[in-house]
Amino acid sequence: MTRLPDIVIVLDQQKEYIALRECAILGIPTISLVDTNCDPDFANISIPANDDTMTSIRLILNKLVFAIYEGRSLHIRNR
Repeated sequence: MTRLPDIVIVLDQQKEYIALRECAILGIPTISLVDTNCDPDFANISIPANDDTMTSIRLILNKLVFAIYEGRSLHIRNR
């Protein structure tokens, strides 16, 4: 990578705890799927969801990707 990412999406807080800590240190905002066994305070934006099923993960990631594309297209049009 040539630069830091604008945002990081974490699917499993328990498995990716080190990545969340690194993002906090570097000041990178994070979006995290938060199951009942996770702490929502570790992420900048917490989305309550079941992080164990692909159906849940796929649904939320599709919505996030759509929102990112929509936001980028609005940003480009308003320049």
